[in-house]
Amino acid sequence: MSSIMTNTAALTALQSLNATSKSLQDTQARISTGYRVSQASDNAAYWSIATTMRSDNQAMSTVSDALGLGASKVDTAYTGMNSAITTINQIQQKLTASYGQTDASKEKTQVEIAALQKQLKSYADGATFSGTNMLSVNSGTATTAADVKIVSAFNRSATGAVSISTIDVNVESIKLYEAGASATAKGILDTDRLGISGVAAAASAPTLGAAAAATDTYSVASLKIFSGTTAASDTQIQQMMTVVDAALKDMTTAATKLGAAKSSIDLQKTFTQNLMDSIDRGVGQLVDADMNKESTRLQALQVQQQLGVQALSIANGSSQSILSLFRG
Repeated sequence: MSSIMTNTAALTALQSLNATSKSLQDTQARISTGYRVSQASDNAAYWSIATTMRSDNQAMSTVSDALGLGASKVDTAYTGMNSAITTINQIQQKLTASYGQTDASKEKTQVEIAALQKQLKSYADGATFSGTNMLSVNSGTATTAADVKIVSAFNRSATGAVSISTIDVNVESIKLYEAGASATAKGILDTDRLGISGVAAAASAPTLGAAAAATDTYSVASLKIFSGTTAASDTQIQQMMTVVDAALKDMTTAATKLGAAKSSIDLQKTFTQNLMDSIDRGVGQLVDADMNKESTRLQALQVQQQLGVQALSIANGSSQSILSLFRG
């Protein structure tokens, strides 16, 4: 049936052309943005996942920066500790050389030891990075030095809850000096140690020149082999050597802990960067447009649009043929 009121062919051609134009707009948007899912209306689930993961990646980027800062703090402390170990070895050498020497020689050696002790304090005080010093500590009213916490990971659970992980450096076990009056333990270098072995419960200053006593205590930071006009006896120097050696062992252990912390930070930093790259790839698979596929689709839709226009033109022209039925 031919009708001038309802052109079914034109309606069908118009619907097809509109659908083709809509698909063409979507394809052009994908090509211009590079995304298959650029807004929630494209695919709500994929858009939500991609948005959350992008946010997590930004947080991980901050974590990576924090790890770099933490590595610098640990590096600074390790440098100070390593220099202090070298200096305390020199003190040990001076004590060894003074054993059995005259009082005059011990007096001269004391000048060298005092200079080395000042150098030790200088190393510890100078090992500061971004306001953090793990070697020269003032715990204030606290009984122990606070741990240095380095942000190492940003975590999101299956329920969506977020949390932060840290790498903790136990400052209490590596500090060289402690200025806090309430601290229960001094640092490795300023703590009082028994001349025989072990850390003393209370200081008991030796009487220089006398025979060594079991209760005599010394600290590496303040020990003296000559004071006033009196030199330390050889047995006292022997006790000082024992104290210095004990401190050296503690410092070596502390340096090992700092090295282990630095290694953990480096491993975590590498993991964080790899994880960020993995998330970027995963998000890309969800929302990125396949440009090869989209370019092929664009060409096909352009041809379909041209054909749709031609079909609509033909359908609209069919109404004109009805006029020929009324010509004489």
